[in-house]
Amino acid sequence: MWIVAIGWMYVVTLMAATESTVVGGIITFFGYGVLPISLVFYLTGSWRRSKRTRQAALRPTDGTVNLPETGLVPGAESAAGGHAAGHGAGTDGACAGQSISTRSGWPGDR
Repeated sequence: MWIVAIGWMYVVTLMAATESTVVGGIITFFGYGVLPISLVFYLTGSWRRSKRTRQAALRPTDGTVNLPETGLVPGAESAAGGHAAGHGAGTDGACAGQSISTRSGWPGDR
């Protein structure tokens, strides 16, 4: 997206430079360059703004950290000595902080 905007602003700058008057160049630069690029960036950034607003609404204001209620927290040690509940050390190779997706899946890695 950025390369398209930079290329378009280059074209618009050259168009503005070839105008016969300074006022015409300024109007061309803003009319064909700054205003359309601003509109496009505003419209394409709306999903980022709404996502940031939703995340800010879920964030507590007292500085505490929200942890998920279910599932494993990466890096957390469980009561079973760092292994997933119900599994002994070395039964499947997965520790409490390691998700299954981090293993490569090769038979020798299990």
